Amino acid sequence: MKLRTGLMLTTAFVAGIAAAPMAGRLIGQFGLSPFTPALAQDTGRAETYRLLNLFSDVFERVRADYVEPVKDRDLVENAINGMLTGLDPHSSYMNAQAFKDMQVQTRGEFGGLGLEVTSDSGLIKVISPIDDTPASRAGMKAGDLIVSINGESVQGLSLTDAVDKMRGPANSKIVLIVKRQGNDKPVEVAMMREVIKIQVVKSHMEGNDIGYVRVTSFSEQTDTGLRKAIADLKAKSGDKLHGIVLDLRNNPGGLLDQAVAVSNDFIHDGEIVSTRARHADDSQRWNASNGDLTDGLPVVVLINAGSASASEIVAGALQDHRRAILVGTRSFGKGSVQTVIPLPGNGAMRLTTARYYTPSGRSIQGLGIEPDIQVEETRDPPQRFLPDHEADLKGAITNKGGAPEASLPPRTDLPPIAKDIPKVPPENQPVYDPTKSETDFQLQQALAVVRAMPVSTHAAK
Repeated sequence: MKLRTGLMLTTAFVAGIAAAPMAGRLIGQFGLSPFTPALAQDTGRAETYRLLNLFSDVFERVRADYVEPVKDRDLVENAINGMLTGLDPHSSYMNAQAFKDMQVQTRGEFGGLGLEVTSDSGLIKVISPIDDTPASRAGMKAGDLIVSINGESVQGLSLTDAVDKMRGPANSKIVLIVKRQGNDKPVEVAMMREVIKIQVVKSHMEGNDIGYVRVTSFSEQTDTGLRKAIADLKAKSGDKLHGIVLDLRNNPGGLLDQAVAVSNDFIHDGEIVSTRARHADDSQRWNASNGDLTDGLPVVVLINAGSASASEIVAGALQDHRRAILVGTRSFGKGSVQTVIPLPGNGAMRLTTARYYTPSGRSIQGLGIEPDIQVEETRDPPQRFLPDHEADLKGAITNKGGAPEASLPPRTDLPPIAKDIPKVPPENQPVYDPTKSETDFQLQQALAVVRAMPVSTHAAK
């Protein structure tokens, strides 16, 4: 089984001993003895053995003298994770449970209830039940506060731990106690878990002519969901769809092959993305092959600082091909590829193995993708306590080998309305309500742009 997560490749790269032959060539140029490379190798090995002995000494001292007994596995796994996380922000070690959780996430389905939840004052608050799931059929409501799960209080549980307890094998029973607004007494809700498919693609019509497609992540279900969404939108419009808004805001990324597939749905031909690894033989390139699924309809892509990784591959490909107009704010700037390498019986390691490049040769690592039309979400962007962009992360890898951002020619195909699109909302802009698209200022500007784009200039070639 080929396993991938984050933005990763399906092949595991094995590090070869490439330094020694190169050292031999360089040293030979300076007229030194041909035996010098072997001596350099021996010296390198000796240093490696010395460092491994250092690790062994620290390991034994912790085992013997730490204030409390420590499991050997915990020590080794912590050491491995420290080695990987010290490389860059995206390399890490996953123990067996974390590896299993990652597989659940990338498959996009799991045994559970069908609830979107968050943490609220020590309890678990229901954001919304997902349609046609055990939670919706059992009458769970948005705003319900989950007090206990199978008789165990959620007080003190992290959101992750609570979600883990609600997930489980299909056809297994679970009982939740919830506090519900308007009810004086706690409400008991009993359900049977089912296989839940995460809805990573959501869509609806904006007016009678524009299809809105929201992609929340790139799991194994994304391309299938997108294709179905576009077909549904065409049917709802009576095949009179004028254009599409593809919303990638706050989409953290996911699987590389899904980013390629989604890009391929809009691009008729040409390169989608390429990757360059440490060794040239491991570099790859992906090209569009199946033609434009939308038959050349105008497309606007919404991005912001939360659009990362696979989202940036799609946005970059559509921008470079002039297939879509990008609206919003600069994307996150994660231009690296992670490969998940299973470690039999011991989880897996997530290792940064390459940088990716847009069709024009841009590396957006640390830079992000600039929208064609800048539109802020609010007049006064809220203060952020987490890094806004990849470049803000400690240990982020450098931007290397890409074409200068300025090498991409200025766009000449923007509709005239583009110059009139306001960069910030007006003072009387309604407070954002996710259930009311008219309160979403960026979306409203995207709709104005896509309606101003003539279909004829975007016809599939």
